[in-house]
Amino acid sequence: MHIAILTFEGYNELDSLIALGVLNRIKTDDWRVTIATLSPKVTSMNGVVVEQMSTLEEACAADAVIVGSGIATREVVEDPAIMKVLRGGLDPSRQLIAAQCSGALVLAKLGLLHDIPACTDLTTKPWVVAAGVEVLNQPFYAKDNIATAGGCLASHYLAAWIIARLEGNDAAEGALHYVAPVGEKEEYIERAWRNIAPYLPAPTAALV
Repeated sequence: MHIAILTFEGYNELDSLIALGVLNRIKTDDWRVTIATLSPKVTSMNGVVVEQMSTLEEACAADAVIVGSGIATREVVEDPAIMKVLRGGLDPSRQLIAAQCSGALVLAKLGLLHDIPACTDLTTKPWVVAAGVEVLNQPFYAKDNIATAGGCLASHYLAAWIIARLEGNDAAEGALHYVAPVGEKEEYIERAWRNIAPYLPAPTAALV
């Protein structure tokens, strides 16, 4: 399984790297999580430089994709070259597609949120609404193979949803338990499941 986190120039570290850390709690030989970038290196909104682990084209062929957030998302959706690759590559009929905060704007502009409400951060909300998408006042929402999360610290919800879909609930709970604060692990996991469980298929078998 390849899970790619689209990470653009000016990215938000919490949005991309928390998901990266939680997803990498799965330690199987066929499980691979990458930071997918347009260039060999990208710099975050706070100056953190990360190197490319996969390309945009490789990300489009992944089993699951998280569209990360950042300060330049409006520039991303106005770049015809980027959007052409994503429009021709992302396909919820064969992969899980998730968006963190302003990543929801990317999905909206790609037409992937047609008749699907979304979660996003408060700054991005007006842009997503202007794109014709209903924005929910909650941290997580999913329908079928598309999920969105709003607020940087909701990124673990996206990661847990992907793990649950691909590896099962026990694997997702184990990943959350590892990263949850000591003394608050049960409470933390219960809150996460309250947000995620309503949007998981029953039974939560691996994605075929």
